[in-house]
Amino acid sequence: MTDTHGEISGHVCLRPAPVQTFNHRSSTWVRLNVGGTYFLTTRQTLCRDPKSFLFRLCQTEPDLDSDKDESGAYLIDRDPMYFGPVLNYLRHGKLVLNKNLTEEGALEEAEFYNITSLIKLIKEKISEREAKTTHTPVKHVYRVLQCQEEELTQMVSTMSDGWKFEQLVNIGSSYNYGNEDQAEFLCVVSKELHNQSNSSNTQPSEKAKILQERGSRI
Repeated sequence: MTDTHGEISGHVCLRPAPVQTFNHRSSTWVRLNVGGTYFLTTRQTLCRDPKSFLFRLCQTEPDLDSDKDESGAYLIDRDPMYFGPVLNYLRHGKLVLNKNLTEEGALEEAEFYNITSLIKLIKEKISEREAKTTHTPVKHVYRVLQCQEEELTQMVSTMSDGWKFEQLVNIGSSYNYGNEDQAEFLCVVSKELHNQSNSSNTQPSEKAKILQERGSRI
């Protein structure tokens, strides 16, 4: 009677675990060792693109040399993180990248494996992304500065770091300074906002809008 420990009639029977082997030239399944990570897929999947490195690799009489490890898997010295999306593209025709992967990195792998349809797809995605970035409207942040009449010239001439003059509003108040009457102004200035994450600051404040409207009526 056999128990769970493999003892038969008081003797321990040790059987070596069966070793699964693959006949890479005749089997429909192909085992790949990409950068130390194993992938198992079908010969049909790897042969989607007849001009690709993977198609040439798994032919009955391959025209390129490739080493194999002790398990018989083909050794490919590439990044396994990117090979997964490449292999999935060959499986279902869609490119799906994890958040930590870039389209530029996927393009490098697609070009290495010479998968022409994937190369074209990624280049189109990169072009679309760059076009969206190019056509993004420039946003500005606004500030309102209060100054006296005699300070206007100095304030405008000393503006720096990308700030530029937008609107000057006479707030209608005045005071005597010595023998002269001095008026007070509000000066609206703006600056291009390159950090899109601060989108809450990209629009003029309500106060700035009101002042600009008042200034346009003066």
